Amino acid sequence: MKRIIGMLVVVLAIGAQASGSATDASASEPFLASGAASGYEVIELVRGSPLHGANGLYVGPDGSVYVASFVGQEIIVFDPDTGEIVRRLGPSDGVMGPDDVVFGPDGSLYWTDIGTGEVGRRTPDGTVTKQLVAPGVNPITFNDEGRLFVALDFMGDGLLELDPELLAPPRPIVVASEEVPYPLGFFNAFDFGPDGRLYGPLCAADMFISLDVDACEATSSPWTDCDMRVVASGFHTPVAAKFDPQGRLHALDQWTGEHFILDIETGEKTLVANLGQGLDNLAFSPSGRLFVTNADDGSLVEVLADGEVRTISRGGLITPCGVAVLERPDGGESVFVADLWRLWEFDGATGEVIAFTKGSLVGDGLQSVMTVAADGSNLIVSTWFGGVTQVYDPWTEELVENHATPVPLNAVRLGGDIAVVELMAGGVVWVSTREPILSIDQEQVFLPAGLATDGERLWVSDWATGIVWQVAFDGTSPLPPVPIASDLVNPEGLAFDDGGGLLVVESSAQRLSRIDLATGAVTVVAEALELGRPADPGGPPTGPINGVAVGPSGAIYVTGDIGNVLYRIGKR
Repeated sequence: MKRIIGMLVVVLAIGAQASGSATDASASEPFLASGAASGYEVIELVRGSPLHGANGLYVGPDGSVYVASFVGQEIIVFDPDTGEIVRRLGPSDGVMGPDDVVFGPDGSLYWTDIGTGEVGRRTPDGTVTKQLVAPGVNPITFNDEGRLFVALDFMGDGLLELDPELLAPPRPIVVASEEVPYPLGFFNAFDFGPDGRLYGPLCAADMFISLDVDACEATSSPWTDCDMRVVASGFHTPVAAKFDPQGRLHALDQWTGEHFILDIETGEKTLVANLGQGLDNLAFSPSGRLFVTNADDGSLVEVLADGEVRTISRGGLITPCGVAVLERPDGGESVFVADLWRLWEFDGATGEVIAFTKGSLVGDGLQSVMTVAADGSNLIVSTWFGGVTQVYDPWTEELVENHATPVPLNAVRLGGDIAVVELMAGGVVWVSTREPILSIDQEQVFLPAGLATDGERLWVSDWATGIVWQVAFDGTSPLPPVPIASDLVNPEGLAFDDGGGLLVVESSAQRLSRIDLATGAVTVVAEALELGRPADPGGPPTGPINGVAVGPSGAIYVTGDIGNVLYRIGKR
C-alpha cells in the first residue's frame, strides 16, 4: 500500500508541474547549495513545503485564508487567488503553537495554542489578549449567537464555553475525571449546524456526533448526561466537520484522505473526493469556496465545484528530523527521512519520492516519526510525541518491535539491544531494561541528543554542554564516559563517515562538522544550512533533532528543519 501511495505522489507531482502548480515533495532538479567547506560539495536534494504543517483554517473578513501551523508556531495568511503569503503571525504576535483559528462577530481573530493551553485573541486594531484554558486546547468555533466554544484533544479531553472577551473563567461542559480520562475521545474540528447543535468528529472513535451545548454541564458522562447523538460511524480517523453555505455537513477522514458529505438526519455518507492521507481541516468562504489543509505534508488546496483540486501552497517535507540510508536490491540508496507524521523514502541519487509511510495520529501501527536509524534491513524510529521506540521493516511495512518509552529523543541498535535517549528514564538507557548507559547527572551530562555506534562503543552528543561523549562497555555494563570533543554548538545528529571520522550536526550554528576521533580536532564540513528550529511549546528543549547519515556510496545526508530540506554532501 505504501509503495502504491508513493507512486501516486510521483504521478501527481508530474501532473502538477505540467499545470504550473508544484505539489511534489522533492526538488525537480537537485542543485548546488553554498556553504561547503573545501573539498566538499553540498546539494539540495529535496525541498519540501513552505509550511511546517497546515492545521486549522478560516476565511477571514478580508477574504484571505488564515492557516494555523502548530509545528510552525505561526498563522499564515494566504491570498487564495494567487497563493501569495500575505502575512505571518508568530511568537512576536503572541502566536505560540496554533492548531485552529476562527474569526469572531466583531472581526477579531481567535486561535488555540495547543501546547501552552492558551486561547489568543487579536482585535481588528491589533490588540492581543490571551487566556489560559488547558493543555490540548484545539478546535474553536462560534455559534450564531456569538458564543465561543473550544475542546481539548490529545493532551486532554473535554468541551468548554469561553467568554469571547477572554475574561470570565471558562464554563466546563464535558470534563475529564480520574475515572473517565477521555469522556469524548478527542472532539476535533467542529461546527454548529442549522439546528443549533454542535457537530464534529471523535478522533479516537470512528464517528461524527452532534451535541446540545446547553444540555449538560461539567460532566464526565456525556453519553448519559448530555444530549449526544451519533451522526455517522465507520470511519478510520475522523478529523473535521464543517457546514457549507447550503447547510450540508462536510466531513474529513484523516487516515483515508476521504472527503464526505453527511446527511445529518439519516447518517448517509456520500463520498465527494479522495484528497490524500493527512487531511486536517476545512473551511468555506461565504460564497461557498472550499479550502482544505493537510497536516502531514503542509499543503493548502481549494476543492473546486467540479471536484478538481487546485493547489494554493504545495506539500512535502514539513519538519525533517532523523535520516537513515538503506541500500536497495538494485544497488541504489534509499534515504529515509523522519518527518513527524510521515516516514519518507527518497532516491539518494535524484531526490525523487519513492514512497512514504503514514504515522498514526491515534491507534496502533507506526506512530509519528522523529528519529530514524538503520538497523540491518530495518529501521529504528522513535517519537517523544507518541511515546514509543519502534523497529520497522520498510520493505514489508511491518512493525518488528514496539517499546513503550515515554519521552525518547533518539535510538540506535547496540549489540542485541537498543540504546535510547529517554528523558523520563534520566538519560541514555537500554530499551529492554531501562538500565542506565549515560545518565543525566547535571554535573557532566545535561541533555543527550545524538547517538552513533560502531557496534561495540557508543557516542553521545550533549545538546546542552556541547560535549560528545564516548562510552565503552564491559559486556552490557557501561564504563566511565570519555569526552572526545567539546565546545560544539548544540550538537544533535551523529554518524561515521567513510574515513572513520564522526560527523556531528551543530544545530544552532547551522553547520555540519567532523570530529577526528584520534585527536578530537573539529573541522567544518558545511555551513549556512537551513536547520536548527527552536523547540515546540511543550516539547523537549532540543526541538526537532536534525539528523545525519552516510550511505554505502559515501554520500552524506543531512536534514534541515528550518528550510524543510534534505541535503546530500559529497567529496568534490
